[in-house]
Amino acid sequence: MDWMNAVGNILKNYTQADQPAANAEVESHYHEVAEAAPPGDLAHGLAAMFHSDKTQPFPQMLAQLFGNSNGTQRANLLNTLLTSGAASGILSQLATTTGISLPAGLGGTAAITPEVAEQIPPAAVEQAAAQAQAQDPSIVDRVSEFYSQHPTLVKTLGAAAMSIALSHLAQRRR
Repeated sequence: MDWMNAVGNILKNYTQADQPAANAEVESHYHEVAEAAPPGDLAHGLAAMFHSDKTQPFPQMLAQLFGNSNGTQRANLLNTLLTSGAASGILSQLATTTGISLPAGLGGTAAITPEVAEQIPPAAVEQAAAQAQAQDPSIVDRVSEFYSQHPTLVKTLGAAAMSIALSHLAQRRR
């Protein structure tokens, strides 16, 4: 069965902007849709959420997600940010902001480890995300792909953010 058919009744709640679902229902709706949707489709909804003017700016949401992530997720997110054209600037900014010494070779052949990622505060990630987005707007899509693999973390952004992602998926259904 097509995943859209499986969650079609849920997505109907998000087709009308003036009739949003109750906040209490949004989390369970998001969970059901995230379970059914292929990661690529969910990533499109998350990208719409990150780009929306009805949510916090992308760097702020990313810092919040980073703060709620475990060490491995943090490292993977940072390594995703390093794929942007701003990699060297991001690394130097992270090192300067945090006062930590990053291992040599990062951004080239070496990757940020969970142990190093645990030392980096969310505020530094917010600054790095702003820089990455300014130099490479497609970073939002790559981050969306990453978080489509970790939909439970997205719940920490709240009902409004999840509603926007669901609304985007509902519009794609039409």
